[in-house]
Amino acid sequence: MTAYGYELAGALRAGQTVLTAWSALPETGFVGLLAGAGFDAVTLDMQHGGHTEQSVWHGIEAITAQRVPAIVRVPVGRFEMASRALDFGADAVIAPMINSVDDARAFAAFMKYPPLGERSWGPTRAIGVRGIEGGNAYLGRANAETLAFAMIETRAALDSLDAILAVEGIDAVFVGPADFSIAWTGGERLEPTLDDMMDAVAGIATRAKKAGKLAGIFAADPAMVPRYAQMGYGLIAAGFDAAIVRKGADAVLSAARGDR
Repeated sequence: MTAYGYELAGALRAGQTVLTAWSALPETGFVGLLAGAGFDAVTLDMQHGGHTEQSVWHGIEAITAQRVPAIVRVPVGRFEMASRALDFGADAVIAPMINSVDDARAFAAFMKYPPLGERSWGPTRAIGVRGIEGGNAYLGRANAETLAFAMIETRAALDSLDAILAVEGIDAVFVGPADFSIAWTGGERLEPTLDDMMDAVAGIATRAKKAGKLAGIFAADPAMVPRYAQMGYGLIAAGFDAAIVRKGADAVLSAARGDR
């Protein structure tokens, strides 16, 4: 395989901070703009965003055309879509609401080829859009270099964290701080940057590293990125498409109107 095949896994395992744009709008042209805007990766969101199988198919091609890693967050429980996302050419898949060892095992089964999992063979699209070697060369590297991120966003997931991390085929965890804040406060508050839960958030990254696994997180406030990186989070979502457009428009209009 060429080095281009799986730069995401290599970068994260080398300790680099990878900043991903978060795409909710299922428009291929705009996905391509995000991929060319300077982010280290682009994540296509099928859970809360509008992405569908068709837009993921086209979006991954737009992302890889810019030689940027492509990540897909699948809907809750749609583990079969994890396999399809990999077959479409994704470097990694994020699965939400992994609350137990059974959830983690089910997710890993669809992400990994035997003997780790039960992923069925059919990565023709992935091989084609990336221009990489297929057959046994792909088979020999895919398990290690296509990453399974299990989302940790509930009390149940936190309680089961070490067991989830111990599941073969789970490469990483990914914290959803919005849902985590709701769980942390017993449903009383939505506050992704809640200071009271930051020790727990830091502890997730520490426990992942101790288990030899990677960690990622969504930064609702981009100013939190350095703090998350210091905690040990490697993959950090640093902005979603609607917010990026709004902030860009604000900057343009402010300059045009001569605001000070």
